[in-house]
Amino acid sequence: MGMNLMNIMKQVQNAQKRAENAQKELSALEITGESAGGYVKVTCDGQGKFKSIKISPEAINAENPSSVDSETIEMLEDLISSAISQANEKASVEMQAKMKQITGGISIPGLNF
Repeated sequence: MGMNLMNIMKQVQNAQKRAENAQKELSALEITGESAGGYVKVTCDGQGKFKSIKISPEAINAENPSSVDSETIEMLEDLISSAISQANEKASVEMQAKMKQITGGISIPGLNF
């Protein structure tokens, strides 16, 4: 019985290592989504965490993109980035609270919430 338990523990440790490696790989990925024919681009990592947004002048004024100054675009990108980051932070806090309820406050290796 002891050998069986040791084997299970070893399998769990191996699974935890693989999960940690997968999380590192995913956080290093950059995935971009586009809308409006590529005029708006959002980049996230492989874990879905927001990294950046790029807005082209054509997304703001398709008929006269040259009328849109770069400061306006930068301000919009900053405002949107800030709102997304704030929402992500709030979601993370909620997820941590929920997981703490489920686990009774016990830290479980490999569950990085």
